[in-house]
Order: sequence, then structure tokens, then C-alpha cells
Amino acid sequence: MAYSAVGVIFSNIHDDNVSELSRHRTMASIPYGGRYRLIDFALSNMVNSGIDTVGIVTKNNYQSLIDHLGSGKDWDLARKDGGIILLPPYSDETDAPYKSRLEALKGVTGFLNRRNEQYVVISDCDGIARMDISDILRYHEEKGADITMVYHREKDAESSYYMTLSPDKTGRITGIKINPRIEGEIDLYVNFMVMSREFLINIIQDAVTRGYSSFGRDILTKNLDTLKIYGYEFTGYYACISSMQKYYLHSMELLDRKVREELFGARDIYTKVRDSAPSKYVEGAVVKNSLISDGCLVEGTVENCILFRGVKVGKGSVVRNSIIMQDTVIESGVRLDCVITDKNVVIRDRRNLAGCPALPYFIGKGRML
Repeated sequence: MAYSAVGVIFSNIHDDNVSELSRHRTMASIPYGGRYRLIDFALSNMVNSGIDTVGIVTKNNYQSLIDHLGSGKDWDLARKDGGIILLPPYSDETDAPYKSRLEALKGVTGFLNRRNEQYVVISDCDGIARMDISDILRYHEEKGADITMVYHREKDAESSYYMTLSPDKTGRITGIKINPRIEGEIDLYVNFMVMSREFLINIIQDAVTRGYSSFGRDILTKNLDTLKIYGYEFTGYYACISSMQKYYLHSMELLDRKVREELFGARDIYTKVRDSAPSKYVEGAVVKNSLISDGCLVEGTVENCILFRGVKVGKGSVVRNSIIMQDTVIESGVRLDCVITDKNVVIRDRRNLAGCPALPYFIGKGRML
């Protein structure tokens, strides 16, 4: 069954989680998995579920995001009516960028008023998952919910999270904790929710008249008894990019075939397509358990790594357990272990750099070492 829904994706909300990688770009356009950007997962989930109008809420550093999305043709969203619509960070009443999710939603009410879809699907860009949104919309209707919040059960949580939920046996949310520090099993809100378009517009207008400033604290937690807020448990693979350490660990999980098959198997995750030459491996090169994108040149040894497009690994170099982003040049005799390089990095001959999974060694964009 096809549902009438419009998408809203926040591109900047969690930039501080990985400030090293978001210094020159939005959270949405952080590279992931060799050829993708984080926004590709939320956007592809919407497209695969029949949502053909998606508003992208921007704030700053969004040039790389614009370059990546282009006209939207790689997601089949190059359309005269709908498609990808970039939403500026300003409302009709102020020229100051939004400071909270609620202010951002207030700023896009004009966009929502111009649409005629029944539902709004809201997503952030800090989560890696492949979801069937039609199932969530069906659940939302069956429960007669005002708001449906998607959560994932984390069995070994050991750090702070944006929001955790407490659903009862019927699925209704009876408790919400914001930024708790919890160990053990939690129901982690994955920053994905569904509600009717008219309902969202009404609660935003009501929040403005009451002087509210926080969507989570002022609307969700204060109205658990009066609003029908339900939780939908997502049971598939989910990775939350809540820190640089988590970015590294979840990226490394892609080297597991089972994770790749679950994330990329049944439904496509779309991204910007480039016409690059195939990768080249010279005689004597050694590659083990790695993801190598197109356009790479490997003359040395690469083990347990993710290499983005156009990476060059020089003769005699050994690169292990590392994430090497686009157009990085690793010259001869280099040793790297648990290293993340941003784009266009040059690592000169015979450098020896190492981090650890809990604290990977990061090299910023365009640097030469």
C-alpha cells in the first residue's frame, strides 16, 4: 500500500558529534563506506518507500551537500513538482539561523503548508539503517497515533545518547529521557518520527504561542499523557554515529559480509554516481578484507581497510585497520594503523602513524604530513 507522505531531513542537527569531519561539511555529507554520504541512507529509505518530495533542512557548511545532491537524479528525485527541496535555516520572521529543532520546524512551516501529503516523515542523518517506512506508516495508522517514534534496542549501551524511550506493552511511550547516561539495555530513539502533516503544523503553531524552545522537552516529554505517542521498534541493523569512535567502529563493521548484506542487500542505497576508472593493483600489491572504491591505485599492502575513490597507496606502504578518504595519497614506505584521513590528504614517504579503535588517529582535509 502506498502512503501519501512528504519527507523532512535535518542535515546539520548532530554536527558536533563528529566535529572533526563536520568542520568543512554538514553531518549529512560526511563520507561513509567508501562511496556514500550519511544522507544517502535516510534519503534512499524515503525514495524506496515511495516518498518523492523531500525537504532538506540546512544550516551551514552545506556546499558539499549541494554538490552531492545535485538535481536529485541519482535518487530519481529530479522532478518539476517535488523532488529534493533545500530549505534555508531561516524563518519568515527572522534572518538568524535556527538554534533548535523546534525553531527549524517553525522555519519550514511554509514548505509544509504548500504540500498536500497526509503524513510527514522526519529524519536526521546520524543513523545508518535500511528501513521500510511503509511498515512504520502502517503501524502509525493501526495505533491511531499522533506521533510515532522509531527506536532500536541497544543491548550494551555504555555512553550518553540524545534520547531514550520507555514503551509499554502496547507500544505507547510512557517515558522519555533526554541525554541520559545509561549502561546496559536501552531503547534508543533513532531520530526518526512520523505524524500527520496538519498535526505537525498545529503543534508547531501552539508551541510558538506558548514560547516553547525545545521540541523534545516542551512538546514530547510534557505531553506523554495527552498525546498518543507510540514507539515502533526497528529490529534491523542500526548504527548511530554519535562520536568519532562510533564512526570508526561502525565503518569497520562494513567489512563484515553479514552487515553489508543486511544494509545493502534487499533495497538499494543510492548515492551520487561518478564515472571513474577501475582500481588498479600492481604486481606485488596485497589486499585483504578491505573495501576498495573505484579509481584507486594500490602498490603496497592494504588490510582491513576502507579506501574511498582515487586513493593511492605507494610501494612498500602497509595500511591496516584504516579509513582513507577520497584522493588521499600515501607515498612509499608508510605505515598506518587505525588512521582516518579526510579527503585530499598527502602522507609522505616513510611516515609511521597509529591510533587505536577507541581513539583513531585523524588527519584533517587537505593536510600534508
